Amino acid sequence: MTTTATAVAPATAVAPATADATATAVTRAGVGRHWETRLFSDPDLPGRRWAAPSYDGVDDLLADARGRLVRVSARAAYQEALHGRALLVDIRPAAQRAAEGEVARHLSPLVVERNVLEWRFDPRHEARLPVATFDARVVVLCQEGYTSSLAADSLLRLGIRRATDVVGGFRAWREAGLPVAS
Repeated sequence: MTTTATAVAPATAVAPATADATATAVTRAGVGRHWETRLFSDPDLPGRRWAAPSYDGVDDLLADARGRLVRVSARAAYQEALHGRALLVDIRPAAQRAAEGEVARHLSPLVVERNVLEWRFDPRHEARLPVATFDARVVVLCQEGYTSSLAADSLLRLGIRRATDVVGGFRAWREAGLPVAS
């Protein structure tokens, strides 16, 4: 891999580097020196970076993600987990689980915090869990059903075609009187 160092003024784009360069050192006023990948800084390179969708706010992003999901109610998620038809994956941080509660242990929920979810469920990745397969039924649970929609969509995009999330999250689970850890 070849890299090229280029000084950049605040209002100018990164100067084109050699064709095999993958990163450019950039100095911006008030920011200092950092590495910027050409993937995002060179509009002449082919690839997906400029064609990536943009959204009119986070609600638009969420609606787009949910448009690909067949979301399930807390009761439906419970039934799937109870009968071993789905992996119930709680992506909430430890502090939130401690404060709000957890799904009952007899349902074998997997706790996989959001920041590592894709690595644990991508069947191609070395950090995957043993249960990670493309045909796994993965039902993602967050606190209120927002973050889980984005997470489940991310799993869908990785090829886990049966991924979805729980409408209303753990709050809906608790309000439905479903089993929680004591």
